[in-house]
Amino acid sequence: MSAPPDPDPRPPPGWLAHPWLSLLLALVWLLLQQSAALPQLITAAVLGLGLPRLLVGWLGPARRAPPRAGRLGVALRLALVVLWDILRGNLAVARLALSPGARPRPLWVSLPLGLRHPAGIHLLASVVTMTPGTVSCVIDEARWQLLIHVLDGDDPAAVAAEIRQRYEQPIRALFE
Repeated sequence: MSAPPDPDPRPPPGWLAHPWLSLLLALVWLLLQQSAALPQLITAAVLGLGLPRLLVGWLGPARRAPPRAGRLGVALRLALVVLWDILRGNLAVARLALSPGARPRPLWVSLPLGLRHPAGIHLLASVVTMTPGTVSCVIDEARWQLLIHVLDGDDPAAVAAEIRQRYEQPIRALFE
């Protein structure tokens, strides 16, 4: 009598399950240390090989090909938009906090998600939280919604449309 077939015929991930992430982690470590001395090279290798191996369950299956140029452009544009929005949000929150007559209008926004990739949803929630003046409070994967608290706003539909256009669309392009 034969054993039942393994539901996942792929071999278990090896030490280089995510080679691009391993390379990126090692390079970032060396850049942060501003040194290519032997101890730093060894630490970079351990981090580059070890962290993806430890996080393989969370990272999911690796992509063997490097990211397409189109995705790289989308990722760079998204990073620039997020950095700009962080700067703009910091100024808006500082103005609210430092103005004696300011009266913020807190607002709850329910954003229906077009994203279906779990990492994309979590990235969207992280980007919203990193932007000053907004906090993603609940990721409701059962109803495909993101509940967001806005420090100062007056139109939930406009806030949802802006988040969808500025963040969700590029993230969808990256993950789907």
